[in-house]
Amino acid sequence: MGEYNKVILLGSLTRDPDLRYTPAGLAVCEFPLAVPHRSRMHDEIKEDVCFIDVVVFGRAGERSREHLRKGSRVLVDGRLTQRRWETAEGQKKNKYEVVANTVQFIDTGGTSVPGQEEDLPL
Repeated sequence: MGEYNKVILLGSLTRDPDLRYTPAGLAVCEFPLAVPHRSRMHDEIKEDVCFIDVVVFGRAGERSREHLRKGSRVLVDGRLTQRRWETAEGQKKNKYEVVANTVQFIDTGGTSVPGQEEDLPL
């Protein structure tokens, strides 16, 4: 079987999305997503939260910035990527993030009709 890289996350934004543009004019929207997880072990329920950075490109990124804010719930479908860079001091860094293929607005914090969902394909 070949390689497969697919991530589906349902969570809430922990801050308002950031939007910037590449030198070529491509929109890049980034936001952190809190994804809760509940597990049970020996009749004890454990809850934890995973914080994941999401990147949305193009028009979908612009629309994400327009409609989402801290607390908005979204369903993200994308792929896991690793970004590597070196600091000015020569320290090597890396970061994992999800590049979204689609962002579905579940709850935009009052900017849309409750229950309305919007897909943003890339």
